[in-house]
Amino acid sequence: MRNSMKYKDYIGTVEYSDEDECFHGKVLGIHSLITFEGQSVSELKKSFQMMVDEYIEDCKADGIQPEKSYKGSFNVRITPDLHRKVSL
Repeated sequence: MRNSMKYKDYIGTVEYSDEDECFHGKVLGIHSLITFEGQSVSELKKSFQMMVDEYIEDCKADGIQPEKSYKGSFNVRITPDLHRKVSL
């Protein structure tokens, strides 16, 4: 079982609120807050996809590059000595 969904390289969480009797989630790995919800799994999935598409369209309209969930790289600081050894 997974507690996440993927759409257009964006990853969204899947959570259930017993109090509200609905599913909800948010997109991970970006600074912008993108949330979605639904009464069923299919509604949650549609809402997730709609919000990602809306985010991409809003970025396009504003002339900015949409953030991507996890670019596939990360920066790690190492000592200059280790850096030299690794590059050799």
